[in-house]
Amino acid sequence: MSADSPAGRAPARNKRADAVRNEQTLLAAAAEVFVTSGVDAPIRQIAARAGVGLGTIYRHFPTRAELVTAVYRHQIEACAEAGPRLLADAGSPFDALRQWIDLFVDFLVTKHGLADALQSDSSRFAALHTYFLDRLEPVCAQLLAAAVEAGDIRPGTQPYELMRGIGNLCVGRDSDPRYDPRRLIDVLLQGLRRSGPA
Repeated sequence: MSADSPAGRAPARNKRADAVRNEQTLLAAAAEVFVTSGVDAPIRQIAARAGVGLGTIYRHFPTRAELVTAVYRHQIEACAEAGPRLLADAGSPFDALRQWIDLFVDFLVTKHGLADALQSDSSRFAALHTYFLDRLEPVCAQLLAAAVEAGDIRPGTQPYELMRGIGNLCVGRDSDPRYDPRRLIDVLLQGLRRSGPA
């Protein structure tokens, strides 16, 4: 009986690992579709991007709101986990900060339309906003502190105000093709430096 037991458990573990991988694939595909087509994009478009059937998506996410919420959390986690990795791998703390802000801007672009999609469940969106700040503000603070300590930027910038400022610069990006927020964000970052551009 004990010989059968491990054999019975192993497939269950593999199935769970496969389910997690499948879910991550779905979330990445949905995020890409949301960037190009908005959060109201047809579910079949997400299924095609992920290479799965509609039933697979509905099995993981029975409602659009659940899918949108899961994408939001997935993007937050990816952005949060990137901070320490960039700090370890980038040429300088300022380079790490700049690269992280690029990811943060990508996240904000993906996030476009999420508030409208979740309007019918405002308590869920409020919880997501709190989660967003709880996860990303400490990462931004760590990157800013490292850049200050390295002498790359002047002290005094608060992580929340930097994130909020970047968010405000991203407003209007979708409605005006002539507007590229990254140009102004670069000006903002150069303004933080102690001695001008590297």
